[in-house]
Amino acid sequence: MKLKSGFITVILISHIMKIPVFVSSSTVLSQNQEKSREKLLELLDKFNLEPRALGRSDYPTEYPLREVYVIAKHCAGGIILGFEQIRATCGLIKPSTPDEKQISEISPVSIPTPWNHLEAGIIFGLHLPLLIFRQEGVFGGVFDNGVTDVFVHTIPVETWMPSDEVSLNAIFLKWHAKVIAHYYM
Repeated sequence: MKLKSGFITVILISHIMKIPVFVSSSTVLSQNQEKSREKLLELLDKFNLEPRALGRSDYPTEYPLREVYVIAKHCAGGIILGFEQIRATCGLIKPSTPDEKQISEISPVSIPTPWNHLEAGIIFGLHLPLLIFRQEGVFGGVFDNGVTDVFVHTIPVETWMPSDEVSLNAIFLKWHAKVIAHYYM
């Protein structure tokens, strides 16, 4: 069996070095959120991807938004992890409009870090393969289906079932193929 040398080179390189991907996530997380984040990072490692993030793997030398762009520019894909950072239990959404909604203890609103939206916009603008996850209840901006060309997946936070891991493997496999294609083009 004869293989092309370029094919062998790609296989060898992918086993030697990890492909960088940008990970957008809050730096301060609850214990359950951190466990979910770690599970997703384990999948990155399994697929030979290196997570890069401002304030975690990379630290700014200039203003943070520029650093996000610089880091993302050297990545082959991006993951947005929309964890709840603010929970509003009182107020109005879109006040004095036909779409006004009451926020209450019964129907609270979960808000992620605004950096998720900024970083997703940069990754999208760089035409990198994008994978978006959100904690149950988080919505708005990039976490609304149809805003980008990717489906928004829910992150299991309270409990992880074996079926969650099977589903996540399938999701990562499809996204990983796009990341590899982008990296080696």
